[in-house]
Amino acid sequence: MMLLLQVTDTAAKLIDTAHQAAQQVTKIPDEELRFGDLLIKGGWVMIPIGILAVLGLVIFFERYFTIRKAAKNESHVMQQVRGSVMSGNLQSAIAICRNSNSPLGRMLEKGLLRIGRPIKDIEGAIENVGKLEVSKLEKNIGIIGIVAGIAPMFGFLGTIAGVIKIFYDISKTDNISMGVISGGLYVKMVTSAAGLFVGIIAYVCYHILNMMVDKVILKLETDAIEFIDLLEEPSK
Repeated sequence: MMLLLQVTDTAAKLIDTAHQAAQQVTKIPDEELRFGDLLIKGGWVMIPIGILAVLGLVIFFERYFTIRKAAKNESHVMQQVRGSVMSGNLQSAIAICRNSNSPLGRMLEKGLLRIGRPIKDIEGAIENVGKLEVSKLEKNIGIIGIVAGIAPMFGFLGTIAGVIKIFYDISKTDNISMGVISGGLYVKMVTSAAGLFVGIIAYVCYHILNMMVDKVILKLETDAIEFIDLLEEPSK
């Protein structure tokens, strides 16, 4: 009889233990991995990564709209300048260029002001103005390239700092459980993911702006050649 009671008591304890374990297991899926919490747990490294992200986006949109404005079709300006030059009205052509307020207009205006000098001097003046206009368009684009390069480095720095802290804590507490290691490591790897994400976006934005600038340069060079040909037409 005593043996039967002991067996029953042991079985009840096993059932109760299994029930508690099952409750603990069922509670695990209820813990959701929230994006905001991960960002906060990423540590202080997330602050410079966030600053780099904001800086890159601000520069990208500012440059994007500036370059788009410079890349607008100015064929009507070239046609009006051609008509004024062919009719011998240089002052009208200069006024048209000034009113356009565009890189092409400033280049043509400089060439018109040099009319009467050798063609080489006119070409040199137009080329110099063109270089200044291109440098204005490329302003701050290099910063986005820097963001693309250093954002992933900050991410890796955060992960390495986290790993160092994990092993430091292990050396102090002598607790080498998998939960301690993996729990701290997955949080610190958030910095690597954030740094790579910011770096990739900045890399794409950097090349988009460079391609836009290249198109503007090609258009300005084409219009400059057409203008020089226009000045040489009366002497043919």
